[in-house]
Amino acid sequence: MNVHFSSKKMEWATPWELFHVWDISHGPFTLDVCATWENAKCRTFFSPATNGLIQCWHGVCWMNPPYGRETGRWIAKAVEEIHQRNAERIVCLLPARTDTAWWHAFVMPYGDIHFLRGRVRFEGAKHPAPFPSAVVIFR
Repeated sequence: MNVHFSSKKMEWATPWELFHVWDISHGPFTLDVCATWENAKCRTFFSPATNGLIQCWHGVCWMNPPYGRETGRWIAKAVEEIHQRNAERIVCLLPARTDTAWWHAFVMPYGDIHFLRGRVRFEGAKHPAPFPSAVVIFR
């Protein structure tokens, strides 16, 4: 059985408890940049229909992107929004994929990395995630 980092699931809804911890310490968050109506953590959010990858981000943002091949595009967008001074701060819940190109290109040089102890139990999941997670802050 190969469960080390494999999962066909792309959307992992942020647990409210984890969100509140970071909202208190690094928020208040004003925009959830990739959410659905069911799992949005902020009153203002971008859904798949509004596509946060093509929007201008603003304020203090929360991001829990879809996990998969598109993750790197979301991280690149976060760095771009900070460099363009559109967003004040972007706090990201990410799979700790330290071996990926996007981790080395964007997270290591630009992010403040906070590895989470244990595995996150995402909203609606019966079991913790099959991968480690980190919260990365871009300023």
